[in-house]
Amino acid sequence: MFTLSETTIIATILLVALGILGWGFYRARPFGKLGILAWLQSVVLMAPWLLFFGLFAAGIYISIVGILFLVVVSAGLYIFLGRKLRSEGQDAILRQRATDRLTADATQKSQASPVIAELKLDVLAIPEEDLSAIRGIFGIDTFFATETIAYQEGVVFKGNLRGESEAVHNRLTKSLQERLGNKYRLFLVENTDAKPVVIILPSRTDPRPMQLPQKVFAVLLLVATIATSLEAAGLLQNFDLFATPQRFQEALPLGSGIFAILVAHEIGHWLLARSHQVRLSWPFFLPAVQIGSFGAITRFESLLPNRKALFDIALAGPAAGGIVSLLMLITGLLLSHPGSLFQLPNQFFQGSILVGSLARVVLGSALQSSVVSIHPLVVLGWLGLIITALNLMPAGQLDGGRIVQAIYGRQTARRATIATLVLLGIVSLANPLAMYWLIVILLLQRDQERPSLNEITEPDDARAALGLLALFLMITTLLPLTPALAGRLGIGS
Repeated sequence: MFTLSETTIIATILLVALGILGWGFYRARPFGKLGILAWLQSVVLMAPWLLFFGLFAAGIYISIVGILFLVVVSAGLYIFLGRKLRSEGQDAILRQRATDRLTADATQKSQASPVIAELKLDVLAIPEEDLSAIRGIFGIDTFFATETIAYQEGVVFKGNLRGESEAVHNRLTKSLQERLGNKYRLFLVENTDAKPVVIILPSRTDPRPMQLPQKVFAVLLLVATIATSLEAAGLLQNFDLFATPQRFQEALPLGSGIFAILVAHEIGHWLLARSHQVRLSWPFFLPAVQIGSFGAITRFESLLPNRKALFDIALAGPAAGGIVSLLMLITGLLLSHPGSLFQLPNQFFQGSILVGSLARVVLGSALQSSVVSIHPLVVLGWLGLIITALNLMPAGQLDGGRIVQAIYGRQTARRATIATLVLLGIVSLANPLAMYWLIVILLLQRDQERPSLNEITEPDDARAALGLLALFLMITTLLPLTPALAGRLGIGS
């Protein structure tokens, strides 16, 4: 039988998972059949992991073959539901377009001469001739502007959105560029009353590229990260590289593996940013002697076209680094045997539900020994998963914070940031690493990303499902097993 503390941990994990799924169902239900199909995609994507961890907690272990079978079945069902969703979605789009056409025709007849109510502006931030050209982009079938308000260096147009937000934004942006070239940027965002508004700002307010001092600082951090990666590799092999630099070659293989995970993470960001035509700054790596690095801070140097681009770029880094790390971990576990390079105490595998459960499936009863022989790839994979999970925390401009902002909007992202900071503050009483991240987020990453050009159109449900999966795996990576629970599961003596 489980103790009270063990039962509490298991119940908490299940409640969090069920809470995520329940919240998704609550958000999906108002959208009818399309919403339910999208929610089922989330369920299918998370089901193998929930089943795996649920059975694991009950002392039932699934082999690697069984895990792969669950993942394949889940992927097949996910694709099937996706096709069903697209089929239903096409019908819904056709019906909506017909309704919009009828509404637009009726409105055009009743308002043959629309009048734009303007707020008298004492000082125009935009020249009058430009403002007249901007007003000309609006129409009865795109955005029916009713009020003009000065805003910072630009102007806000209040009104009514007529049509699908992404299509309207594309048409307005194209019309604005045809009239005024690259002089202004058009943002479609929600006002404080949750109604769409158009904001026009001059292009001189775009994000600025890195200056030479910032690039020099990024290079210095890169050099420091290479050094700390090698030092962490030396510490894993029980020597201090800084004190014995002649042992550089011994630290090079593991140090290169740590740095390779960091590079994979940044390449993932860069590839997706390039596909969305978004410029990224050079990465500012965060060196750490304990594990080589805590990841990197990367800024956007151009405006994001929409929240889909924000999601794709944010998820691509953790996905690339996480997949590389997971492959290293599983390969290392399969290659582990008595006499492997590392001999670690079995308590090592109690530090992460994900790492411990996978190790129990592959290594079996070997985890009951006081010392477990493992391949070096196990250590590299574990470090990579920790680095990835830390960057997936849902706070500020961390990858996890960007994912939450892209899927659920700025208000939810702000609440998630506050909740993460409070949780880190509590955990820091027992773990100094949490205090480090609390300081990093407060000083460098607490703010949200600036709004994208089209802030209204939400990412599709497939992206939302992937985001939930990433956050779920982040929790299972960072959440440890209690010694008593690990012992009952066969991890430890």
